[in-house]
Amino acid sequence: MSEANATALQPKKKKNPSSGSYKRKKALVAYSFILPNFLGFLILTFVPIVFSVALSFCQWDSSNPIQFVGLENFVYMFTKDSSFTISLLNTLYYTVVTVPITLILSLLLAILMNCKIKGRVIFRSILFFPYVASLVAIAAVWMALFNPTMGPVNEILRAIGIANPPKWAASTTWAMPTIIGLTVWKGIGYYMVVYLAALQGVPGELYEAAKIDGANSVKRFFNVTWPTVTPTTFFVLMMLIVSTFKSYDIMFITTQGGPGEATKVLAYHIYNSAFVSYRYGYASALSVILLIIVIIVTLIQFRVEKRFTSYL
Repeated sequence: MSEANATALQPKKKKNPSSGSYKRKKALVAYSFILPNFLGFLILTFVPIVFSVALSFCQWDSSNPIQFVGLENFVYMFTKDSSFTISLLNTLYYTVVTVPITLILSLLLAILMNCKIKGRVIFRSILFFPYVASLVAIAAVWMALFNPTMGPVNEILRAIGIANPPKWAASTTWAMPTIIGLTVWKGIGYYMVVYLAALQGVPGELYEAAKIDGANSVKRFFNVTWPTVTPTTFFVLMMLIVSTFKSYDIMFITTQGGPGEATKVLAYHIYNSAFVSYRYGYASALSVILLIIVIIVTLIQFRVEKRFTSYL
């Protein structure tokens, strides 16, 4: 047998997983999968955030050169811009009311949909439909339902003896509750599905043990269901807070911040400052304040979650 044939018949050496070249090759493969997402984040998120922070210390209307003004935008925001105070208070009101209502209703609906009832698949689909449907269509339906003159809601209220029902979105008092109701209706299906996934992961043996110990449905909820879905609750809470703080599309489609400034939230004020008044520097300063608020709320939430989890 020739030397070449003998060499070919020899078994190939297996790559040593502990070798440096093998580790580098595996790392390059892993980084190649991460790279597209990293580039997208770098170009579409990180760079705009850095540019927005830098622009918050400048004045710019997109037609004239950028002019550095230091803290002038922030001083104007806290001393002369009454719309900033109104929009910030409206944002807090919108968040404080929307978040707990959505969270509680989502959990209750998830518990109900987790029970063995007839037609639960159909009810799940009906409840989830507003989330996947177009926001424009959902908003149009909601505003038609709550039309002050011809809406079926006010027709029902008149039929039961209420002569002067609320004007809803046309009233400075009821406009924000109307938008809150639309927001809850739009998002409740998604968070119901999130809770439903968590509930279906709870071992049935825990409920059986609680029943044997004589625990009623209320005690089973607080001693079995609630502790097991606590991580999901904090996830839902964080998602709701972030989404409500940055929400402006619902106001833009329905009330345009009105009547007056009753539904003008901080994100909508940023939009008006940038794309209506062409004050990009001031809009960036508002964005920085909104970013700081969201970061502070998120850090507080993580701290509370850690303490609450350790307590459980």
